[in-house]
Amino acid sequence: MSDSTKVSNEEIPFSDDELSALALAADPDAPIDADAKPWFLTSILGSQLLPEWYMPIPMSRGRGRVSKVAAISVVVGMVVVCAFGLCVTSGFLQLA
Repeated sequence: MSDSTKVSNEEIPFSDDELSALALAADPDAPIDADAKPWFLTSILGSQLLPEWYMPIPMSRGRGRVSKVAAISVVVGMVVVCAFGLCVTSGFLQLA
């Protein structure tokens, strides 16, 4: 752990035993307050838990017509091969 990610005991208001006792005593069915603030561990540690390259933020991106046709062609081809009782799992056409 680098110096920038170390957490001193003065910054954490509860010990592990106190947090465990609070968690066990809490009502799991209690509603969440409307004005509750999210708790981010990054504010204490100063860095993210997982790096951006390991689990990037999801992004949607439109696909073109060509890629959709290619994907559908591959799926239809596999279904046709399997319909004839053949297997292409290993990359070679074989009898199933």
